[in-house]
Amino acid sequence: MTEGTSAAAHRPPPWLRRALLYVLAAVAAYQAAVWMFQSLRDFLGLLFLAWIFAISVEPIVHRLERRGMRRGLATGLVMFGLVALLIAFIGVFGALLVDQLGQLIRSAPDVVRSVVSWANDTFDTDFQAGDVADALQLTPDRIQNLAQDLTPNLVGFVTATIGAVFQGFTLLLFAYYMSAEGPKLRDTVSSRFPPRQQRVISTVWTIAIEKTGGYVVSRLVLAALSAVVTGILLSVLGVPYWLPLAIWTGFVSQFIPTIGTYLAIILPALIALADQPSDAVWVLVFGTVYQQIENYILAPRVTARTVFIHPAVAFGAVIVGASLFGPLGGLVSIPVVAAIEAVVQTYGRRYELVGDDGGRDDGSAAGAAGSGRARPESVPGA
Repeated sequence: MTEGTSAAAHRPPPWLRRALLYVLAAVAAYQAAVWMFQSLRDFLGLLFLAWIFAISVEPIVHRLERRGMRRGLATGLVMFGLVALLIAFIGVFGALLVDQLGQLIRSAPDVVRSVVSWANDTFDTDFQAGDVADALQLTPDRIQNLAQDLTPNLVGFVTATIGAVFQGFTLLLFAYYMSAEGPKLRDTVSSRFPPRQQRVISTVWTIAIEKTGGYVVSRLVLAALSAVVTGILLSVLGVPYWLPLAIWTGFVSQFIPTIGTYLAIILPALIALADQPSDAVWVLVFGTVYQQIENYILAPRVTARTVFIHPAVAFGAVIVGASLFGPLGGLVSIPVVAAIEAVVQTYGRRYELVGDDGGRDDGSAAGAAGSGRARPESVPGA
């Protein structure tokens, strides 16, 4: 009797065994979830980008649908037009980029001599072109190696192209169905939740469409303005291939926030440098001045009714999006952050600030003490 009682006393309680089983099951489920996410990361990212792309074209699709066009046909026309523009842009600009950079590298010694001669005549200096070329290590062998590195390997280029085309086709396929079946998809998701949550889902869905579509529209407007102004400047200066360079500048400057203008203007400046060094200086000055005009005059007016995010937040969002999902993730990160910010403003609350002693006047303090409750954010469009 005593031995049985002692064995029962040393036996672990049933709840401990159940707890151990739950812990082991949780660890196994966590490991399985991590493995599944890592295995499906690219596919999940592709689905997410397809959804963002679908809601970004929603305003155009909805406008065509209101004019009597079937939603599937409207979605197909919009996506076909975008793909055609992208193919035309790559066809016009891709060969130009490789050709111009190759010519610039091969003509590097002549460019150095031209720049040095211009600097000596303009600033009354006495630089020697040979010394500058030696300092930059612009030997014939090094120039030939740079030109060979610039020329892509045929097998690698074909493989990368096939992979990019396949991913693009998959993205467009999912985006087409998500856009063509957008209302049904929203209703299907909402039907899984109670009525109160259905209203929240509908509001969040609407905000995401408005902010994403507004971002795309505002970026396209600013890109068109930048391309037109840049094209006028380059054509007046006589820079070769001014039209594709202007389109490049408009696109890059708007879809890469904060530093996009400076990155975009480097290529026209390099091509202008190969033809006339003084034109490159004017191009760089134009890029700097236009960035300020856009930041303080154009962008606030264009984005006032669409989407506005602090430049630091936008830049951080692009870095995070690009690190998670690559270049496309960087492009769609800003409308995602804008939608999240709008949802927080819609459902979040703000409270009166409590200042330090003497930091708030009597009227404000009395008003804050009298209210005694939170002040919700205003709903956009209310």
